Amino acid sequence: MYANIAARTKPWLGLCSLAGLLLLGGCAAVPQSPARPVLYDFGPGLLMPQPADPRTPLSAVVLADVQGASYADASTAVLYRLAYADARQLRPYQLARWSQPPAQLLEQELRTALGQRRAVLRATDARAAAPGATGARPAVLRVQLEEFSQVFTSPSDSVGLVRVRATVVVPGATGDQLLGQRLFTVRQPATSADAVGGTRALAEAAAQAAQELAQWLQEVQR
Repeated sequence: MYANIAARTKPWLGLCSLAGLLLLGGCAAVPQSPARPVLYDFGPGLLMPQPADPRTPLSAVVLADVQGASYADASTAVLYRLAYADARQLRPYQLARWSQPPAQLLEQELRTALGQRRAVLRATDARAAAPGATGARPAVLRVQLEEFSQVFTSPSDSVGLVRVRATVVVPGATGDQLLGQRLFTVRQPATSADAVGGTRALAEAAAQAAQELAQWLQEVQR
């Protein structure tokens, strides 16, 4: 196509183009600033204060730092897989980044979900090591983020896939007592086949996983 266009170009147009290039040569020599990646997170969260939950508060839990897979220098990259081509290959969007590593964003989501009915402590909190009314220390929730990517089942269809492994233990003098362990897998359809749709789907999937985990924890501690 380009050869046909060049063949139909008049000679005098070529001379004008050459003159224009000479005049603009100084501008062309100025390096262009590279496009900056767009930063995404899970959104602003609740915009209005939530009313107090009238139900009896649940026992406090210690949420350890959420662990995530390490992708070398791509810890904040928005990742996707082409399941219809090679699902084993993780690919990063060139101009899309998370504002924080996904494990940290998920931890914030978990603290919000769990904190609706209970105190959520950090491992460094003094209360985390203090025995409660029953003489036992608060349960510890350990979370491993195993998958956090946009998976394309076709060039136009994709889902946000979040897979989380949760383990709950109660620390004791002779070691940890295992209360339960569960793998959560959540898929949310993406509204568009790009980073915008993928990040939105992943944020929704993370929120659903956090709610499911909070409900499961409540059942485990009964």
